[in-house]
Amino acid sequence: MLSLSAHRLAVAPMMDWTDRHCRYFHRLLAPRAWLYSEMITTGALLHGDAARHLEFDPAEQPVALQLGGSEPDELAACARLAERWGYAEVNLNCGCPSVRVQRGAFGACLMAEPELVADCVKAMRDAVSIPVTVKHRIGLGRDEDYAFVRAFVETLARAGCRTFFVHARNAWLTGLSPRENREIPPLRYDVAHRLKRELPELEIVVNGGIATVGDVERELARVDGVMLGRAAYHNPWLLVALEAGVFGGRAPRCRAEVAEAMAAYAARHVAGGGNLRQVTRHMLGLFHGQHGARTWRRTLSDPQWLDGGDPARLAELARALEAAAEPLVA
Repeated sequence: MLSLSAHRLAVAPMMDWTDRHCRYFHRLLAPRAWLYSEMITTGALLHGDAARHLEFDPAEQPVALQLGGSEPDELAACARLAERWGYAEVNLNCGCPSVRVQRGAFGACLMAEPELVADCVKAMRDAVSIPVTVKHRIGLGRDEDYAFVRAFVETLARAGCRTFFVHARNAWLTGLSPRENREIPPLRYDVAHRLKRELPELEIVVNGGIATVGDVERELARVDGVMLGRAAYHNPWLLVALEAGVFGGRAPRCRAEVAEAMAAYAARHVAGGGNLRQVTRHMLGLFHGQHGARTWRRTLSDPQWLDGGDPARLAELARALEAAAEPLVA
């Protein structure tokens, strides 16, 4: 391992997925991973219901707020909101390739304007005392010139950014959907490795296509940290193995232990006026690859079961599935 980076293990910001309920779940699985909000636009915070977007449980810490925007003053105002609400970090999105985000002139298209991004970083750093970080791609379109991403990173480093989350694919801004942009541009981890070798004073965290303990171990030998995306969402028990492997930390003993803690959390959420589905939709992968996985997913997706509204049944179901999977002892 190269360093004792605070970001050795992180779960990526994912739209419609990494809300506060998802993060609470992931925190139970990996007590020392860094967690990220969904990308939240500056407009949503400055002109919408900021509390709805910013509310989180203290147990989620360390948790960072990812912002989408390109106006330095607006980003500075949102960074101040993040600090006031208790977030541990502000992250600027320079990696999302969606057409909607491009129309707002932020996301991956900002990589073509490094000086503007540097102004955004400086404005946020001047506004808050918490760290300001950037998540970005390694290039735009089919241009694979390393000099492009190196110049981008160096420009932001001069503005004071020290931590870079490098999604090791180019962003193709035309011709591909956001999903295709996560799958079709080739992964080039060597670009992130080279950034770390040539700019050792910066914290480089690699993201993209990392799905196994072996993948994580391989990357931690070359960069400061690893950020997992969909693998952590679809197979959340992977976080348990990584918590133990990366940090040597205590892992939950079994899935039922996690389900019991989530049942208590869901009960509080329901008592406060929420609904059970808002919590359970993030837990469908808890039994991924295990006996009872299909039963777990089907039950947690059943409107009739959910409408019963008793969160305690989460723990009961998990215990029953684990008991059924245990071999009989003569």
